[in-house]
Amino acid sequence: MNGTINDTKIDQYADAKAHFHEHGWAIVPSVLSKERAATILSRLWEVAVIQETRGYTQFNPFMDPNVSNVRIWYQPEIHNIFAELSFHPVALELIEAALGHRPILSNFNTNIARPGSESMSLHSDQSLTYPGPWNHTWVVNAVWCLTDVRGENGATMYLPGSHKFSTRQEVPKNAPELLVPFNAKAGDLILMSGALWHTSGANRTKDEDRAMLFGYYTSPHLRTQVNWTAKIARNIQDMMTPEQRRLLCLDDMVDLSAEGDFRYLKKQYPDLAKATEAGTN
Repeated sequence: MNGTINDTKIDQYADAKAHFHEHGWAIVPSVLSKERAATILSRLWEVAVIQETRGYTQFNPFMDPNVSNVRIWYQPEIHNIFAELSFHPVALELIEAALGHRPILSNFNTNIARPGSESMSLHSDQSLTYPGPWNHTWVVNAVWCLTDVRGENGATMYLPGSHKFSTRQEVPKNAPELLVPFNAKAGDLILMSGALWHTSGANRTKDEDRAMLFGYYTSPHLRTQVNWTAKIARNIQDMMTPEQRRLLCLDDMVDLSAEGDFRYLKKQYPDLAKATEAGTN
């Protein structure tokens, strides 16, 4: 450690990275202020009304048991929020630590559990994305808590240790009895492995919403769930940085970012190149 800004940042989140590696999740407190979290949530409700007028429903019966489960998807009206959270440096540092170099953003949506909401299916995000066995972490959620989150108000519940499962058959028959709710405050950031089995909780309060916003990141070899090129207006795309465009797969070149050596052959094998050159002289 030499006291540089980068060293300070690495040290600042080292515990969170270690906890994620061991447990499949981690919580970083107060990444957003409570006031900012409340402002974002208020704006999302405004956009939900706009979406309804366009025919977008906030209730998806395929995923959720009743209308108290609310989902708000990306729309241009919330692009500033999308950009602030999707490209947030704290989230991206933790995502890269979990997934490796050059992850991509696959999806972005808000999940609100209103009083009376019930649990969706128990699942791992990786089990929905590609077939097992799941021997690597290729999916990570950056979960922004826009309200306080606890068991009573419908916090996401997870199955401890399940991020180590490689097949669906390893999920125990009594899994619902083993689920543990996340406990976090408004403004906290939860990092959750795509291999961790989880479900939305039931909101048993009378008048309290539980709001969480999910940024769903994957390794670059997986196809995104959202076609950002079609979803994001061209004038907004044109204002993005090269790294933001890469994160959203907006450019027309494939991302050659798999681990390996992509140097020219003569640089990969300099001794062979020298011998070949000497033989021609």
